[in-house]
Formats: sequence, C-alpha cells, structure tokens
Amino acid sequence: MAERTFLRAAEVAQELGVSLAYAYKLISKLNVELEERGFITINGRISRQYFTEKLYGMDVEPLKEAKDERL
Repeated sequence: MAERTFLRAAEVAQELGVSLAYAYKLISKLNVELEERGFITINGRISRQYFTEKLYGMDVEPLKEAKDERL
C-alpha cells in the first residue's frame, strides 16, 4: 500500500508514544505554523513530510519550493 500524504492523530500518537489528546494538540500547533506560511490544513491531520521535518530536524525548504511551484 502506498504511503499516505497525511498522518492522523492516532498515527502521530503511536509514532511518538504519547496520548491521542496530546497528538491532537501537536497537530494543531503544527497546522497553525503551516497556515501562517500560507498552506491549507486539515484539522486532525498533518503533512507527513512536515511532521518528519519538524520532529527529526530535516530542512523545511522542499515544502516552500513545492508551494512556489503551484503558484
């Protein structure tokens, strides 16, 4: 099965070993960051790429470049 673009709260909770409630809080915080950068977000879901970049310290530039290409 292909890897989905978005993670749900249950997947975030499992990945981090935290409660579902905390996973929702974290997703909300990350989605606010994305909204401030002009991205459209979905409540209760987070971009797998952005989640990985923020938690594991990877560069965020590919998201910016992808957005610029769509304009």
